[in-house]
Amino acid sequence: MEPSPVPPGLPVVHAAAEYADEVRAVLLAHKERGVLRLAGPLGEALAGAVRTVCARSGRPRPDGPDGPVTGPGPGRSGRPVRSGPGRLRPAWGPGGPLLLVPVPSARRAVGARGHDPARRIALAAAGVLRGAGCPVRVPPVLRQARRVRDQSGLGARDRLVNVSGALGVVPGGGRLLSTGPAVLVDDLMTTGASLAEAARAVSAADGLVVGAAVVAAPPDCLIRN
Repeated sequence: MEPSPVPPGLPVVHAAAEYADEVRAVLLAHKERGVLRLAGPLGEALAGAVRTVCARSGRPRPDGPDGPVTGPGPGRSGRPVRSGPGRLRPAWGPGGPLLLVPVPSARRAVGARGHDPARRIALAAAGVLRGAGCPVRVPPVLRQARRVRDQSGLGARDRLVNVSGALGVVPGGGRLLSTGPAVLVDDLMTTGASLAEAARAVSAADGLVVGAAVVAAPPDCLIRN
C-alpha cells in the first residue's frame, strides 16, 4: 500500500523495517529520550535500505556486485514503500560519492532534543557504507526555509500543506549536490510529505535524487511482495 494521499514528487522510498513494536520503541528512545548509542544499530538498518535504493536504481551496490542488498538491523531491510512519479533521473554509473541527504528537523525540535536524529543516523549509516568500500558523504545541504507547525497530530493533507515550500538548500549547497547522486534519508516516513518536500528542494538546486531510504514506515505503507 501507499501513503494516502501520495504527495506529489515523492521518490521511490525503501524502509528497513515496519514502524511497530520494538522498532518503534528503539526509534522513540533515540529520537525523544536521547539514547544516542542506538544511532549505531539504526544506522546499520538505514544502510541496508540505502543499499536497496542503489541496487534498484542502477548504482553498483556499496558492498560490491556480489554483496548483499540487505543489511543488518531490525526487521527486514530494504522493503519498498512505494514507487511513484518522483523526479528520478536515469541510472548512473560509477563516479562521485553517494550523498546521503538527511531531512532536517526544525530548529526548535533540535534544541529541545539536543540532537538531530535523522542526521545522526545518516552519519552512522555512512560509516557502515564506507566500511563496505562505498564513498559516501552526508552533506548538510537542506535547511528549514520557514517555520512549520509540529507535525504530530496533523493528517496527511495538513502535513503536506504544512511542509510545502518549507525546505531550501543552504548557500553553496548546489555545488555540494553536483558531486554525486543523492539518496534522501530520514528515521521515519509516515505520510511522505517531508520526503517529497526534500526531493523538491534538492531537485530545484539541480541535485540528482535517485530515491529515499528510511529506517521505518507504518505497516500499511509497505508494499507486500
